[in-house]
Amino acid sequence: MKPLKKQPITISQKMEKGSVDDRFFIPEDQMYKWKYPKGSKKIKRTTIDGYEYMFSKGAISFPDPIDKPFITMLTSEGLVNRSTHVIIDKETKKKRRLTPIECERADGFNDNWTESMPERWRYFTMGNALVVPLITKMGKTLIKMVDEDE
Repeated sequence: MKPLKKQPITISQKMEKGSVDDRFFIPEDQMYKWKYPKGSKKIKRTTIDGYEYMFSKGAISFPDPIDKPFITMLTSEGLVNRSTHVIIDKETKKKRRLTPIECERADGFNDNWTESMPERWRYFTMGNALVVPLITKMGKTLIKMVDEDE
């Protein structure tokens, strides 16, 4: 099979249009705690048996570029951590986290698919989900391969 060449789906394409509720915006006085986990680090550590080593990790984008695809969404999406998406809102130009609807869109679900859940569970569910269009494509490809073998 020949690889398909398709344009990636960007964060910008999945962002909500119009105003986003204030609770998704990151207050300036809390920006450090959102930015720090995404920065590079070199920390001297010691194992329980006394072996010293250097723990290090490289920086990742802060904020996430909206003209690029989403990074892998984890069940901790929406919480302050290294993997949570932080984007620049198109309307206000302020930094914010993704909304549950944007997370649903990133995974290929319909808007408000998780609406009946508490907000924290909406993020957890989307972080635990498979990307629907990708799984659909894989399924169709597998069926086609099986049909060709028969």
